[in-house]
Amino acid sequence: MQVFETKLRRVGSSWGALIPKEVVKQEKIGKGEKIQMAVIKKDLSLLEKAFGSVKNAKPFKRDRKDRVF
Repeated sequence: MQVFETKLRRVGSSWGALIPKEVVKQEKIGKGEKIQMAVIKKDLSLLEKAFGSVKNAKPFKRDRKDRVF
């Protein structure tokens, strides 16, 4: 599986994304072949919200009672 960045382009009344030639060669994609694509927007604000720090949270303090040594 290859991850690459491309721009969305207008193709008639539809939209298209060009696949770089290197990716086509490496993945051995041929004309008329069906492929699956995933769309990942470059906007990272959702990730920051999901994995960011929690507001008003107390700092994490490890309890060392579970250690053997």
